[in-house]
Amino acid sequence: MDKHDSEQQRIEALRQLMLLDTSEEKAYDDITRMAATVCRTPIALISLIDSDRQWFKSKVGLAASQTPREHAFCAHAIDAPGAPLIVEDARQDSRFANNPLVTGDPNIRFYAGAPLVTTSGQAIGTLCVIDSEPRTMDPQAIEQLKFMAEQVIEIMESRARLPRIASG
Repeated sequence: MDKHDSEQQRIEALRQLMLLDTSEEKAYDDITRMAATVCRTPIALISLIDSDRQWFKSKVGLAASQTPREHAFCAHAIDAPGAPLIVEDARQDSRFANNPLVTGDPNIRFYAGAPLVTTSGQAIGTLCVIDSEPRTMDPQAIEQLKFMAEQVIEIMESRARLPRIASG
């Protein structure tokens, strides 16, 4: 399968969950707050990577509701869905040093993103934590972030399986 076909499958898996542009939900917001607390960061996000944007299902410490995909750290994280992407100082990382999210608001220095991987194996986004200061993250906090990302997927997929009630 070529890269275009796999990206189409990933986008289809994301769209089947019917989450893009939906309202905030307490279950996701609780996990986002927990991630910020456990990882001791001012920003935590549940980020979904669509074809041309990164949209936030849940956010703590950030006003924006989306960013262009080409600026999204999370778009890099979903390229390697088997492990979290950890960037200790974005200014020192050639992938991100000139990124407008690093050179301007919110001045990202530290990023840790655990991919949200569906049971069908599609990485649709991340649970990520961000800081404006360079830092490291201890292995236990990384494990907790991965566990919380698994819980996010569990909620998303269990809700997608629920029958939809027609309004009318």
